[in-house]
Amino acid sequence: MPVEFLGIAATGDGSETTARTTASFDRDYTLRLARAHEDHGWDRVLFAYGAGAPEPAAAAAFLASHLDRLQILLAHRPNVSYPTFAAKTFATLDRISDGRLTVHFITGGNDHEQQREGDFLTKDQRYERTREYIGIVKKAWTSREPFDHEGPYYRFNDFVSDVFPVQQPRPAVSFGGSSDAAYAAGGAEADIYCLWGEPLARTAEQIERVKEAARAAGRTDPPRIQVAFRPIIAPTEELAWEKAHRTVAAIRARRAADRPEGAGSVDAVPENTGSRRLIEIAEAGERYDRALWTPTAAATGGAGNSNALVGTPETVAQALLDYYDLGVDILSARGYHLLDDAIDFGRYVIPIVREEVAKRDAARAEAERAARAERDRHQLIAAQA
Repeated sequence: MPVEFLGIAATGDGSETTARTTASFDRDYTLRLARAHEDHGWDRVLFAYGAGAPEPAAAAAFLASHLDRLQILLAHRPNVSYPTFAAKTFATLDRISDGRLTVHFITGGNDHEQQREGDFLTKDQRYERTREYIGIVKKAWTSREPFDHEGPYYRFNDFVSDVFPVQQPRPAVSFGGSSDAAYAAGGAEADIYCLWGEPLARTAEQIERVKEAARAAGRTDPPRIQVAFRPIIAPTEELAWEKAHRTVAAIRARRAADRPEGAGSVDAVPENTGSRRLIEIAEAGERYDRALWTPTAAATGGAGNSNALVGTPETVAQALLDYYDLGVDILSARGYHLLDDAIDFGRYVIPIVREEVAKRDAARAEAERAARAERDRHQLIAAQA
């Protein structure tokens, strides 16, 4: 199966290790970073969402109007707009990008972050709302006739859009999470299910949970699987590990500098299941499998995509192929120096992975051809007998 690479479409140059030197939305930096991805073999970039951050749909439209090939993954929180309006926004953006849009729906794993923009629902209520929201958006993308809707969270009459996506029947829907409610919602609605990088055995368990949820929802086509990592690469293993330890030191220093005076040193336990899983894994050990390293996640308190893959480009590529062999076909990667790391990863890691995937695909096709030939031979022998 094909493999795809997802990078980050940041609108400023800050990261967990470095304070931002640009404006929160810097046109030149946004375009420079995106072009680095497009020119170095990446397939798409994520426009993330945060309360108070630049509005991602507008930033994505800016990018789409300047680049011709790079695809867009747009993060969206259902609490920030009505679903019919969102459906028109997404369809318009798919038109601007000529069919390069995927939408990533975020239910929200932190009450305080959700409440910053007026969302006071409980976590379970948010998941119920997200499922209803996605259903409305899908119908608005595909229905040429007016329709009514009356559900727990949304009610309207006689809606029909006058703008439809380029992609038919609709753009893909992306979803993520590690709780039972997340598996149920994403298994039912998602075309792509997103996971944070965990050890191989735990990732395999999550993939099976997603498939089980899809089957429970009556689907025969489970979502594709995406897994996200923070690669730390260097020409030698020794240099890569030195870089990794410098990175963790920089994360800790930045967090200490940003901590309000008198706030203490103990971080609160995260509300969302995914972050709690990352902390649990980090507490159980620092290194897993071929190259997975957890201190970066521990240093951030399990914040989002934070487990690293450490080593030479060859080591990191082979680690990514281990996940590909589990059934992961979208690999998300983001370094700590956004621009330089996107270029290095594209130059030195992506080509290795693509070459090895091509070899696997060719071997699989040859095995299937040989199996068909053997079946045909047996059928011929049986018919002659």
